[in-house]
Formats: sequence, structure tokens, C-alpha cells
Amino acid sequence: MWGAHLLGLLCVSIAIGMGVWQYDAWQTRRAAERVDLTHLAPIPIQDVIGPDDPFPTKGLGRQVDVRGEFVAKGTVLISDRESSDGKPGLWLVTPLSVGAPDAPAVPVVRGWVAEGTDLASLPAPPTGPVDVVGWLQPPESGAVDDDPNDAVLPSLRIADLIQRLGGQDLYGAYLVAKEPLTTDAAAGVGHATLDALPEASRFTALRNILYAIEWWVFAAFAAFLWFRYVRDATAEPDLEEAGGEGVGDDAVPSKP
Repeated sequence: MWGAHLLGLLCVSIAIGMGVWQYDAWQTRRAAERVDLTHLAPIPIQDVIGPDDPFPTKGLGRQVDVRGEFVAKGTVLISDRESSDGKPGLWLVTPLSVGAPDAPAVPVVRGWVAEGTDLASLPAPPTGPVDVVGWLQPPESGAVDDDPNDAVLPSLRIADLIQRLGGQDLYGAYLVAKEPLTTDAAAGVGHATLDALPEASRFTALRNILYAIEWWVFAAFAAFLWFRYVRDATAEPDLEEAGGEGVGDDAVPSKP
């Protein structure tokens, strides 16, 4: 029986291993597509979302370019934001009027600052018309700001920012700037990292996940055949032994 056991174990192991390999390929291709979407050439923000439009699924993580002027009075800090190396800190956010100064604005994450930084100590945003390139993100739906008098918000909610702009309209999205945007290069403002990446299409690497399932079905079928063979092989000697009892020369017929 050792040969049968080794053959069955080998078949099951190969099928499971092939399934795991295809599953890993499925995950790798989907992760690559998500990152590739953030590397596409930037397009005008108007081609992705309008001032009164809901956030489009296809816009998540997409690079867009915006031309306008910063609204300095709307500058805030967003708490509980980690740097790229995991340090605690805050986001420095200022709305950017798209086009004219009184046009709807899109909040722009100008960069990341260390925890404990005071907004008054940070440099003002660039003045005059600027061109900003960054990744588009959906507005957050976290905790509501319970202290509208300070400049630190718990989440990047559009409703909280509108209250600070005196009624100026805002886009239903925000932008994470590709490069820190300040008037002082040595102000301690670093890169902000993306909180959300675009989702891969449901059909991405579909063949790989189907192959993985197929290989695991083969593994289950091989295990079933192995089990049936071992069960039948061990049952045959028992049947022969049971059938041979009482038929020898010394067998004594039972009395009626």
C-alpha cells in the first residue's frame, strides 16, 4: 500500500500547489492593475468629475491636473495621518478654486506634517494661479468636527470644509498632491500618501482564479479516489476471511 499512498499524496500535493500558484498570480495581477491606474498620465479634473457630481468609481486614484488659486482661509489640518514610513502626523489641506477665484474648489492635500505641528507655524499656500497634479480621492465619512473654532479636523469631510469657506461650493472629492505644495521648501512638509487605491476590475485575471478553483477540484477528486482505493483494498481481505469461515474439512454443520 505504500506505493498507492505515495502516488495519492503526490497527486493531491501537485494539484493544491498548482491552485495556490494560480491564486497568487490572480492577486498579483489585480494589485498591479490598481497601482497602474495611479500611474496613468494626468487628465483635467473636469474630464473626471464636475462640481456637483458624485464621486465616480473610475476616478479613484486617477491622476488629474487642476489650474486655479488656493483659498488660504480654508486651510486646515487633518489628524491621524501616517507618513510613508509610519510616523504619526497630520495632513495639510487647502481648497483650490478651479478656474476663477470664486469658482467651486477642490480640497488639496498639500503635504504631511509631524504630529504636534501648529497651523500658524506652517507656510502659506502658493499665491496666484497654480497648476496642481495629484491623485483624486473620494470624500471621507468619518467623525464630525466637534470644534469648528480650531484648525484640526478628525476627517476630510466636505461638509466640515464648506463651513469654513463662507458658502463657497466644493467638489465631492479631494486631491492628494503629487509634490508638497508650500511657499517654503524647508518647512517640514513632506509627501502625503494615498489612503485609497483604485479597485481592480472584477474581470482582471479571471482566468487565473478559475484555474485555481479547477486545480483544487482536481485535488479533491484525487483525494476521493485515493480514499476509495484504500477503503476497497483494506475491505477485500476482511470479506475473504469472512467468506472462508466454516467451509473447511473440520467444519461442523449446525443442527437445525
